[in-house]
Amino acid sequence: MSKGVCQLVSDSDDRFKPIQDRTKGKKRVRRLFLSIIICFIIFVLAAAGAGYYYVHRALQPVNAASHKKITVIIPRGASAAAIGNILEDQGVIRNGLVFQFYSRYKNETGLKAGTYLLSPSMTVSEIVSAMQSGKQKAAVVLSIPEGFWVKDIARRIAKQTDLNEKDILNKMRDRKYIENHYMKEYPFLKDEILNKEIKYPLEGYLFPATYSFYKKNPSLDDMIRKMLDKTQAILKKYDQDIQESQLGSVHKILTMASLLEEEASTTKHRKEISGVFYNRLQKGMRLQTDPTISYAKQKHLVHTYYKDLDIKSPYNTYRNKGLPVGPIDNPSESAIKAALNPVSTNYLYFFARPNGEVIFSKTYKEHQAVVKKYGSEWDKIKNKGE
Repeated sequence: MSKGVCQLVSDSDDRFKPIQDRTKGKKRVRRLFLSIIICFIIFVLAAAGAGYYYVHRALQPVNAASHKKITVIIPRGASAAAIGNILEDQGVIRNGLVFQFYSRYKNETGLKAGTYLLSPSMTVSEIVSAMQSGKQKAAVVLSIPEGFWVKDIARRIAKQTDLNEKDILNKMRDRKYIENHYMKEYPFLKDEILNKEIKYPLEGYLFPATYSFYKKNPSLDDMIRKMLDKTQAILKKYDQDIQESQLGSVHKILTMASLLEEEASTTKHRKEISGVFYNRLQKGMRLQTDPTISYAKQKHLVHTYYKDLDIKSPYNTYRNKGLPVGPIDNPSESAIKAALNPVSTNYLYFFARPNGEVIFSKTYKEHQAVVKKYGSEWDKIKNKGE
């Protein structure tokens, strides 16, 4: 009897095994699902924590210990995204996208266009506050006219800052200083500028423009770098043209441009005179341009006399063939364009009148007739200035 009962139970167990297996399977699925949910929650929490850390860090200063001041220009109509990209590119903030979302989240409107003096030591909140206050007033505004010599630049810097003109010129002549401070950072500065015959290695490379400085006493290094930055930006636009030009180097193009800067005031005349200079170079003729005499003598001459032409100098294009050893001033973009785009012409001579007219000649005889007719105009101007 007991045996039959045992047998009955045994039969029952076999019958209910699938139900038990399904129950166990459901439990395993529930446990697996629960594990996935827990892992997902942990992942979300970890991601949220990492995101919070990332955003929090992005709102902090790039370098809290930095004393560096960076001039940042925000153009009119720039969006929060554009401003964020500008600030990130300038190294003032860590992340432009975070800046954009921060501005929107905080409803920080009214970010104003203008020029700002910002620091990597500032938080995003401090930068936003500064930009809501509007354009900062420059402590020093330095205007460098087209065609200024290094000597002229030094004099103007000395007038507008506490720097001494003589000290500035000494630095400008110091080849070691220039080599160590600028040549690695600015690849367009080649060994040519270190030639001992060159008066000032950076002559021709300090782009004429108006520069704003937001420190009360900007250093000479601050000012030189700003001018070199501008030169670099200009030259970058013409990099391919310079490489493919007849002269083939930045130094020679700037040298040619510096001559054109002095010889004419309009782009049209500069391109025409450029054509004359290239013709003379190709024929092996001396350029014989008066501004090189002025530079050789380091005097701004209104009129050049025959007695001036004998000065022994690598800048004297009456004595030496080819271009002078280096630029004779700091040329404008217009002059650089003219050096790269000479007008094709048969002219070999030109005469610039005081009224701005430039008369071109094919032969020396024609040129002499022009000089005889109009040369005295310059003498009158010279006399007025004496």
